[in-house]
Amino acid sequence: MSDYVVESGASARARARRRRAIVTLLVVALALFGAFWFAWSYWKKPSTPSAGPTPTCTTSKPAAKPVKVNVYNATTREGLAASTAATLQKRGYVIGTVANDPLRKTIKGTAEIRYGKTGATVAVPVLALVTKPVKVVDKRKDTSVDVVLGNGFKTLAAAPTATATLPPCKATSTPAPRPSSTATKK
Repeated sequence: MSDYVVESGASARARARRRRAIVTLLVVALALFGAFWFAWSYWKKPSTPSAGPTPTCTTSKPAAKPVKVNVYNATTREGLAASTAATLQKRGYVIGTVANDPLRKTIKGTAEIRYGKTGATVAVPVLALVTKPVKVVDKRKDTSVDVVLGNGFKTLAAAPTATATLPPCKATSTPAPRPSSTATKK
């Protein structure tokens, strides 16, 4: 006798139908599981609304173009411009030239802030760095700002906090529901 078993066509078709039925049941079961999982994730969320209004502004500092600052020493104190430039760089300013005053002026006050007409807006935060600075508008075309340290200069003003430079946030709340049009008017 032969070791091979010959299978009838009817039993092979029956086995194929059982395989298809099992695969179909597995696909349907996975689809149902996915649908229930999706529904459960929404049902599980808390139904209570948030405690308060949501802010409409960000609390991060807006990205601004860095200000290029040249630091000049108009005193006889050595290293004054370099130490001040290092402090300015730590505060986020881009440092250009650090040297003695090219105009060789004697400045008795704290400092002289020099800038052109195009740099007037970027000079405002630099003016806040020194107490009682003298503003000098020159004919430069770029937006760079010169900080010329004078004999009265001791140290830079304290760095402003992030909350002091940001505009206040306005909160939005949900408007009150309007009365229905079927309500009686008195």
